Amino acid sequence: MGFPKLRYDIADIVRAHRPSLEKRQVLSRSQKRILTAIARCRTAALGGHLEVCTDCGREHPVYNSCRNRHCPKCQAAAQQKWIDARAARILAIPRFHLVFTRPSELNLLAQRHPVEIYTALFRCVNALLLELGRTRMKAILGLTMVLHTWTRDLRFHPHLHVLATAGGLSLDGNRFICIRPSKRGKVFLFHVKAMGRLLRGKMLDALRELQAKGAFPELEPGAFDRLMARLADHKSWIVYAKASFRRSRHVLSYLGRYPHRVGIANSRLIDVGPEHVTFRTKGQGTATLHPVAFLARFIQHVLPDGFHKIRHAGLYACAQAGGPLERPEFLAE
Repeated sequence: MGFPKLRYDIADIVRAHRPSLEKRQVLSRSQKRILTAIARCRTAALGGHLEVCTDCGREHPVYNSCRNRHCPKCQAAAQQKWIDARAARILAIPRFHLVFTRPSELNLLAQRHPVEIYTALFRCVNALLLELGRTRMKAILGLTMVLHTWTRDLRFHPHLHVLATAGGLSLDGNRFICIRPSKRGKVFLFHVKAMGRLLRGKMLDALRELQAKGAFPELEPGAFDRLMARLADHKSWIVYAKASFRRSRHVLSYLGRYPHRVGIANSRLIDVGPEHVTFRTKGQGTATLHPVAFLARFIQHVLPDGFHKIRHAGLYACAQAGGPLERPEFLAE
């Protein structure tokens, strides 16, 4: 059976308006390659095969996918494959969904130097959570971190989604420590304000190290110092936290949505015309952009070549079999 045809397709917008976009701004090699892949995905340009109905003999062409990680049509299969691979390496305990954000003043640096800024964000979040686990719980947590760079209306907003285990392996490796409910019956990992303060401090230190290494040549010392002062006083080092599902299979289904989510799916397109693209945002909200402006927002979420937007830390860091994660008493139910 072929793939269902949606009413609107981002590939059609790319084919119709890419030339205008390239007249308006210079695209990177990665952005050009991704737009080409999306435009060719599931078309004759990539080849395919014929499916034949064994009852009536009707033939139906099925074209190959581009398999690009930014393509809205290629993530369902990748998502299921990822879930299947993780199913054997997930602990049978509850976990928390955390979201780490940073001030918008860092947006320009993140757009100019994405590898440096995104890597720093991953390392700082990793360090602060494992540090709090060691000091507050005397345990090693299991972390899965996923980078997203967009808002629902495709604006640039880098942030990390984290699934953190509600407990961890004791520092001596002899027992598993689970978080106990409070007197009110609520379970929480760490205070969000404490995590926000730690994120700010670690990111500021990371930025100073990058500046000392010459990572931001466009910033003169005075401009960098002013940026750091604004970031130090900023209140937008925000951490959002909520308890997630208790059962592993529910966690996998929930978690699977995040690693392979792209900025926008075809299903969110409401109306597309020569001069407009209207799409759903949050709840009942919508946004309308000129097609060229829509593509300009879409491509700013293209990640650098080879950059890993999914990372594991703590108990989930080791990909090799036979580690402490795979002890029978800790495996998924």
